[in-house]
Order: sequence, then C-alpha cells, then structure tokens
Amino acid sequence: MATKPARTDVESVLLTANRDSLGQERLSSREEKFERARRTTGLWLAPLVTITFLALPLGLAGNQQTLAGVLLGVVVLWICEPIPLPVAGFIGVACVVVLGVAPVDDVLAPFGSSTIFTFIGAFIIAQAMLKHGLARRFAFRVLSLPGVGTSTTRIVLAFGAITCLLSAFVSNTATVAMLLPTALGILTVIAKLMQDRGVVAENFDPRMLRVGTALMLMLAYGASVGGLLTPVGSPPNLIGRAQIEKATGTRISFTDWVLSAVPICLLMFVLLAAVLLLLNRPEIRKIEGVREYVAEQRGDMGRFSGAERNTLIAFGFTVTLWIAPAIVGLIAGDQSAAFKTVSDRLDEGVVAVLGAALLFLLPVSWKRREYTLSWSDAARIDWGTIMLFGAGIIFGTLLAETGLAKTIGEASASGLGLASAVPITMFAVVLAILISETTSNTAAASVVVPIVIPIAVAAGINPLLPALAATFGASFGFMLPVATPQNAIVYGSGTVPITRMIRSGLAFDVCGAILIVILLPVTATLVGLG
Repeated sequence: MATKPARTDVESVLLTANRDSLGQERLSSREEKFERARRTTGLWLAPLVTITFLALPLGLAGNQQTLAGVLLGVVVLWICEPIPLPVAGFIGVACVVVLGVAPVDDVLAPFGSSTIFTFIGAFIIAQAMLKHGLARRFAFRVLSLPGVGTSTTRIVLAFGAITCLLSAFVSNTATVAMLLPTALGILTVIAKLMQDRGVVAENFDPRMLRVGTALMLMLAYGASVGGLLTPVGSPPNLIGRAQIEKATGTRISFTDWVLSAVPICLLMFVLLAAVLLLLNRPEIRKIEGVREYVAEQRGDMGRFSGAERNTLIAFGFTVTLWIAPAIVGLIAGDQSAAFKTVSDRLDEGVVAVLGAALLFLLPVSWKRREYTLSWSDAARIDWGTIMLFGAGIIFGTLLAETGLAKTIGEASASGLGLASAVPITMFAVVLAILISETTSNTAAASVVVPIVIPIAVAAGINPLLPALAATFGASFGFMLPVATPQNAIVYGSGTVPITRMIRSGLAFDVCGAILIVILLPVTATLVGLG
C-alpha cells in the first residue's frame, strides 16, 4: 500500500519564512532539470565572464575595469544562483579587496549604513508580529473587507493599493517591512484554503505558489511605484529634485511634483497589476467560503493578548516616527529647517532599532521578567538578506567612487550621439534603471542625474525633463533582490524564486521605462515644468 504523503503545515512553512535554497523547494522534474542546468552554468560562467572582461584592452581609468569585471561575475552568480545569493555577494566583496579596487575599511564601510539597521529593526518587529499572531490578525482584517476576500486578484490589487498609498509618505523600505508580515498572513490563509479544498496536493510547497509570488512582488514593486508620487516618497526623489533645482534654477514644488506624478503612477499601477497577474497567474481565482472561514478564525483568535498589544505598541511607535518627517514636510514645507532637522534626527534606521528595542522592554509577565521578545527569537531574522543587500550597497558605493558609473554614462552618450530631447530622455531612463539593478536607488539617482544634466546642456536642451526622467528611472530596478531594499525583503520571505523575480522585473522595467518617456514630458508640461 502506498504511503499517504504528509500534509504540509502551511503556517510553519510561511510564518517562519526565510529564504531557503532552491534545492529545498519541491519542483517538478522539468523544473528540477532547468534549475540544475541554471545553477551549474553559473559555476563556470561567472569566473569566465570576470576573467574575460579583465583581459580585454579597454583602457579604463584606475580600478574601474577590475570593479566592472568582478561585478559582472557577481551578477551572473546572482542570476544563476549556484550558491546562496548572500555568499555570492560576499565573494565579490572579497575579490574587490584582494584585487585592490579599494582598501578593506572603505569597502566594508557601507555595512554601517542606515539601511542595514532599518532591515534589522524592521525584521525584528516583523518576527514579533509573526510569533504572537498579530500579522495573522491583520491578514484576516484585510480579507474581511467587503468584496476583497473572495478573489485572489482583488486581494493582490487591494494590497498593492494600500502599499502604494503608504509608500507615498513613508519610505519604501519601511512600508514593505511593516506590511510583509500581513502579506505572509494573507498568503497563509489562501494556501490553507487551497489545501482544504483540494486545489493543491496535501504535501505541496506553499512557497512555490504563483499567487504568493504575485502578492509579494506587488508589495515590493507597488512600494516603488507609490514612492514616486511625492518628493518625500523615496530618497532618489529628493536627490534628483535638489540636483535639478541647482542646475536649472527651477523650483519643483510639492504640488507640481504630485500633479506630474499622479497620472504616471496610476498607469504604472495598472501595468504592474497586469504584468504580475499575467506572468504569475494565481492557481485559483475565486475563493469560496472565505467569509465563513475568516469569521470562524477571527472568533477562534479571541481578544488581543498582552504580547500582541505590546507588539502593536512597538509597531505603532515605529510607524509614527517613520511618518513624522513627511507630516512636518507637508506642514512646514520640505525645504524648511524643521523638515531637515526632523528627517536627520528621525532616520528610518534609528527609528527601526528604537521600535525593535521596545519589544525587549515591554513585559508580558513582569513577575517572571518575561518580555515580548527574547534574543533567541530575534536571532531568527533573515540575516542572509541583510548580508545580501549590504553587498549590494558596497558595489553601488564603489561604482560611484571609482567613477565607473560616470564613465559608462558618458561613453554611452558619446557613442549614441545624443543630440535631442527624446533620445536623451530615453538614455537617462534606461541608464538609471540599469544602474539601479545592481546598486541602491539612491546611488543610481546620485550618479545618473549629474551625468544627464551636462549631456542635455551640451545638446542645447532644457535638462529638467531628462533629469526628472532619470530620477523616476532610479526608483526602478525590479529584476534582482539587490536592486532595492524592498526587493531584498520580499526575496528573503522565501516565496519569490529568483527566476520569477527576474522575469516579472524585466517586463515591468520595460513597460515602466516606456511609460516614463511618453508620459512625463506631457504631465510636466501641463503643470508648467516643461
């Protein structure tokens, strides 16, 4: 008699989610064959690409060619995934030091970046939300909204809309970090419903669901789209706007920015939904019995526990301080001294650490000196994702410091013979997206906007639109986990295979670039910026 396959415990798989290797995921025989070939290819292709590039007589200044060769090899490792992505990044970092691109202290300095501490603090808060059931409670609240919980498509769209609106005023990284536990809770509910109704096998792997990929990528990409809506929505916006105002003398007000961005963001959201739902078509469209199921589960959960209340206090404290700079900017203006002071003092990394620290101070039982979270709980966060993004920041910093990014931009502009507004705008967007794929969005804006402005001036055209297009393009970069913090966060959940991220990200990169090139000149001209 055949042994009945063990039933998958969906909650234990998803609500303790960490990035595992593909070797631990259940794949079909065809998928396994492809994954073996992809990973094996990476083992020989990465060193071959690096060595070949280093041997080319390119004559690049300083250590630019060495950095480029190492980075190309690392990108191959990230795409083919023959070894864990964090390890691939660290191999590249080690090679950069060994080959003398920069001193080790300078190379490793970005690990003290505020973004790294944002990851650590936010991940600890998320861990508490998962451990004590607060994420699950939030998930059932979202699913109980009228009309939302009966369709996987509506769930993805509703969650994307919430993400976009929040990220317009809260940093993209913070938005994704605080919504990730709820997204995992929603995915857990959907997966259990599919399991109970026989849509999937008893022993299925809930991390491989296409609906999970669509939901998680909507969270990551939706934050980037929403971040474009206001000047304070994303650091590249502020960097690009400051450089544009300095170069052109044209002030872009908060209102002008929003009016220019609204049509683009709305169409981007529609495109994003279409891309994600077409490329990651949910296994099931209609979810029957959700209302009854949600009502039953919410009843079983009962009232808030002390641990849940404490977690909610820490979460609310963190979100309030994350939002505070945006509120000050709306009241006093984002050019005011008050906004600058509050933004500097309430850095998102510091706020995340303070919020996480509350979890170790708020007691569940004072008599037993038992607190909301213990260090053993906190130590279970996804350190691999933190290492991965730290390596990405290092390469982004070196691209700027060695001048390689500037060399690439100027050589491309010269080779393409750019002499009019449309080609320069297209070049600005494409270059910003390409650079943001392997560096932070902030680094991409810092590098590309100063390249584009003199190119436009030399061509005798107003640099405002090409520079603004580059600023928007810098918030893209959807193909790799290292492209943005939000990509890294959802990749760390273990529910987004790298191949699906690359495929979905490439499609949205192309669609978004076209949309920026076509729409931005129109919307900017209508508000008097063109």
